[in-house]
Order: sequence, then C-alpha cells, then structure tokens
Amino acid sequence: MIFNFRIVSDEEDHFKREIQIDASATFLDLKKAICDSVGYDKNQMSSFFLCDRNWEKEKEITYEDMDTEPDQEVWLMDESVLGDFIDDEGQKLLYVFDYFTERAFFIEMTNIITGKSLLEPVCSLSIGQAPPEFIDLKDFDAKVDAKAAAAAEPDLDEDFYGQDGFNEDEFDAQGFDEMTFDE
Repeated sequence: MIFNFRIVSDEEDHFKREIQIDASATFLDLKKAICDSVGYDKNQMSSFFLCDRNWEKEKEITYEDMDTEPDQEVWLMDESVLGDFIDDEGQKLLYVFDYFTERAFFIEMTNIITGKSLLEPVCSLSIGQAPPEFIDLKDFDAKVDAKAAAAAEPDLDEDFYGQDGFNEDEFDAQGFDEMTFDE
C-alpha cells in the first residue's frame, strides 16, 4: 500500500510537494524524503505531530527521545511505521522542522494506493521554493510582529460602518415600542 502526502507551508504561497511512500516505511523515511525534496539537513531535530481535522496536535513522533517523563509514551521516527499511525485519507500531520520558532510544514495524506508498494519514497510533485530551513530570530520576530500588527489593525472604512448618511425614510418608528419607566 502506498500513501500519497501533500506538503504545504504557511510561509511560501507557491510551495507544494507530494511524496509517495510505502505504508510500511517509518516516519524517519518520510522525514528523509521531505528533507531531500526541500534540501534540508536530515540530521536536525524535528517532530511529526498527528493532528485532528482542525490541525490541533494530538500525538508526537520525534526524531530523538528528549528524556521525557517516565509515564509519558514516546514514539520515535525510526521505530514508528506509517501504517500503524495513519489509515485514513485526509489524515493531517505537522512536520516541525524548526523547534525554536515552531516553523512547520502542513501535511495531508491525500490518497491511498492499494495493491502496490514502493521500495523507496518518491517526490512526485515539486512546485515552488521551500522556506529557508533556518531563519534569524530577529527576522522571525519582525515577521511575527508585522503579522500581529496587521491582524490588530481593523479595516474601518465606509464598508465597515455602512453608508455615510442617515435616511429618515428608512427608519421605522413603529417597529420600536416606547418604554416608560416608573420612578
């Protein structure tokens, strides 16, 4: 069985990759295929997160055990087979490639091809330039600040408030009950 994954980035509008990989491959194999397709270092710390339909993180599959608490279950990429965690088209994952800034690729499993297998993963579609693997923290902070400022500044033009004038003919005085208050 072959899984087809679509990979996009919120940093680059015209970036897209598609990776076909056997369901019996590990998450480490998927990481290497992604890194090969975008030119990233395969030895950097990273994690996959299985997500719900709203991209909320559920399970982490990590490159290396970070000495987590003993009662917390840890899944490692080199031991975790894709088919043991993914079984539905539409499954969403995040691939966090930059821990300092939480930069990630958004991945969706778009297609399952049954009755076939692959020895090696294949990048079947490559569009656009990937975001840089590493980003200067000052540049990142400036980008985040600019996005926050744009989001905080509402567009309060004429469309927001409605028409400039008030037309008394449109006012229906009968639609309002006069209220009296006992003093």
